[in-house]
Amino acid sequence: MKGRVEAVIGTQWGDEGKGRVSDAIGAGFDVFARYQGGANSGHTVIINGKRFVFHLLPTGMLRPCKMCVIGNGVMIDPGLLLSELKELQDRGEDRARLLVSDAAHVVLPYHKTLDRARDALRGRGRAAWLCGEGMDSACVDKYSRRGIRVEDLLDAASLREKMERNLDEANAYLVKVCDLEPLPFHGMYEEALSWGKALAPYVGDASSAIGEAIAEGKGVLLEGAQGTLLDVDHGSYPYVANSSPIAAGGCVGLGIGPSMVDRVIGVVKAYCTRGGEGPFPTEEEGAEGDRLRERGAEYDALMGGRPRRCGWLDLPALRYSMRINGISSLALAKLDVLTGIESVPVCTAYMIDGEETPDYPGACLRLRGALPVYKRLEGWKDDISSCVSFEELPKQVRRYVEFIEEAAGVRVNLIGVGPGRGQTIIRSR
Repeated sequence: MKGRVEAVIGTQWGDEGKGRVSDAIGAGFDVFARYQGGANSGHTVIINGKRFVFHLLPTGMLRPCKMCVIGNGVMIDPGLLLSELKELQDRGEDRARLLVSDAAHVVLPYHKTLDRARDALRGRGRAAWLCGEGMDSACVDKYSRRGIRVEDLLDAASLREKMERNLDEANAYLVKVCDLEPLPFHGMYEEALSWGKALAPYVGDASSAIGEAIAEGKGVLLEGAQGTLLDVDHGSYPYVANSSPIAAGGCVGLGIGPSMVDRVIGVVKAYCTRGGEGPFPTEEEGAEGDRLRERGAEYDALMGGRPRRCGWLDLPALRYSMRINGISSLALAKLDVLTGIESVPVCTAYMIDGEETPDYPGACLRLRGALPVYKRLEGWKDDISSCVSFEELPKQVRRYVEFIEEAAGVRVNLIGVGPGRGQTIIRSR
């Protein structure tokens, strides 16, 4: 009997509330599997007033599920992962068995130094939207076929050979191009070995484990990080992540076939935010943008509290995400943030080169010149944070949700009306 497999993905520029949605529907799943991203991404979940910020761990670690998996598509910072595990254990919230793919690539200290050095050479603009966590350089190594994987951390000889080769090349760049001091080998090597020993109890074949769980009839939830519009192939390149947050990335990043995925849940914030540079057609730079930021607490916990850019819901972008991901259900997050706005703008189309189009342009240069065409919907003043059913919501709120459903062509099955675990309205599928 085949188990149910569902994927939770972001439809915008990340920070949509995917962790919150994964946690809200988590009771129905036995396995939680993170499939891409790394230290530059993750989830924030609030349970009983306690705030949990995960860069690498799946949200299922907060539930007594059968297993949590970090797949081969995740770029793992071993020191960070061990720190997250320890913090969870110290708080008494380590509730699940963790499996880390032996095929996942790792981010090592020299990757971080290389990222910061390259960003400095490229200029302040680029450095402003990258976080210097080593992801870029680790991805370069991966696709140049010289990457170091989790399995190498467990093999001293393999680790030494690969680190010596990679560090020689890294130091040549740092010294000759960046005029910096070379990095020492031995301390870094010993630290990497210690990480391998600490991670060894968790390491295994993630693809095989997930395949077995599905064959046994278990429910498997695929957790993506970041969002569709940051996808390295389908996002607003070059202002994108270095992985594939889309639903298809879940199959690649975990080693399962696309026919195994039964449902794709797209998470859409009731407005839009963007954490870094790049085109953002519906950005609101005035007082309304500031209001959204403050009311929605739009400060990036994964990037030292950096404020996010805020704007209005973008339906052309949502429709694009629907097509790219094959989304069959929507989860609408942070609807309560719009409370008190008299008239809520929603972007229904763009003006590009003097022509109106309902389509999101895949080309970044065309998106950069897109001007939003807005339809204004009646706002609401009533507090909705205690509503537990769709019918309890004020009629203006229900109309806002229905307007999104009409534009997207699928049902909104989850509605977030507050930050807590219990402040989610779950409608029938």
